[in-house]
Amino acid sequence: MLVDDTGALPLPWLAAPLAQALATHRGHALLVHGAPGVGAMAFAFTLAQAWLCEAEGTPARPCGRCGSCRLIQSHVHPDLTVLLPETLRREHDWPLPDDRGDSDDSKRKPSRQIRIDEVRLLIERLTRTSARGRAKVALLHPADVLNTQSANALLKTLEEPAPGTRLLLTTSDPASLLPTVRSRCQLLHLTEPAADVALAWLQAQGVPDAADAQVLLAACSGRPLDALAMQQGGVDARAWAALPAAVAAGNAASLSGWTVPRALDALQKLCHDALARTTGGAARYFPNAGVPARASPERLSAWSRELERVARHAEHPWSEALLVEAMVQGGAEALSRPVPRGPAPARRLDTLDR
Repeated sequence: MLVDDTGALPLPWLAAPLAQALATHRGHALLVHGAPGVGAMAFAFTLAQAWLCEAEGTPARPCGRCGSCRLIQSHVHPDLTVLLPETLRREHDWPLPDDRGDSDDSKRKPSRQIRIDEVRLLIERLTRTSARGRAKVALLHPADVLNTQSANALLKTLEEPAPGTRLLLTTSDPASLLPTVRSRCQLLHLTEPAADVALAWLQAQGVPDAADAQVLLAACSGRPLDALAMQQGGVDARAWAALPAAVAAGNAASLSGWTVPRALDALQKLCHDALARTTGGAARYFPNAGVPARASPERLSAWSRELERVARHAEHPWSEALLVEAMVQGGAEALSRPVPRGPAPARRLDTLDR
C-alpha cells in the first residue's frame, strides 16, 4: 500500500496515473475515482506519500527512504491524517489519534462509516502548523461512506482549507457523493490495468497458471485485487468455472463457506451471463461453454429481480445457509431448459356452441 525503501510502487499499474497526478494536479482537493479492486486506496496512499516526500528535486514517485516516507511507513507522520471507516482502520492498523483500545470499545461493532466526530478531528488537525514544514495532507477512503452530517461538516474545509493543505478523497461512484463535495474537487479517473499487466501481477502473487488468472480476472471484471482476494478466499479458477453447472443442478453446497455478499455477487454474474447466452451473446464472467444457453429469459429475469431484492439487504442477519439454498434453487429453476409446449388439443365441434 506504500512505497518502501526500495522505491517500488505497491502496484505496477499505478505509475502512469501517479505521474499524471504529480504533473497536473495543482488544486487543494483531488477526488480519485476507481472501481473496487483496481487499487484506489494504494494509489491514494502513494500520492499522499509523494506529496510529503522530502527527497531532493521533484521525484516522479516517493523515494521510500527519507524521514517523511519512513514516518508514513510507520503510520505516525504528524502531517498526514487518514480517515478510514473503523473496519478498515483495524484491518490496516491505521488508528486515529483518539482511538482507544479498551475492552468496552473492542466489544463494540466497528463502524462502516466515516463519522462526524472523525471529520471534526481531521479539521482540527488541518488547522495546525505543519510539523515538518512541507505540507499537510488529509486522506479519506472511501468518501462514499461519509454520512450526510460528516460530508456537510467537511464542505468548508474542502472549499477554503488552511494554507499548505491538500485533501485526497477516493470513491467508486462519484454520483454517491453530495454534489457539493464533488464540485469542490478535481477528478482523476483510475482505470483498470491492461490485461497483460494484471495477469503478470496475479502470477507474481501466487496464482499458478496464466489460464487460471484469466478466469479469475474475467470473474472480477478485470480487477486484479478482487481476483487475488477471490483466490485467497478459497475460490480458485476451477471452482468458479464449475459454478454454473452446480447451480443448474441445484447444488447449494458449491457455495459452502462463501459469505452472503460474495455468493449473491456470483449468482448475479451467472444470471447476467445466462441472459446474454440465451439472447445470442457471449458470457462475460464465466467461461462461455459452461453457461446454459437455452434457459427461459422470463425465468432468468424473475431470478435477477429476486437476487437484486436480496442484495439490497445483504447485511441483514440472514440464516446464510437457508438464504443461499433458496437462491440456488431459484437459479436451478431459471437455468432449466423450457419445456416445449405441444399443440393445443382439438375442441369438439359440438362444444363450441355451449
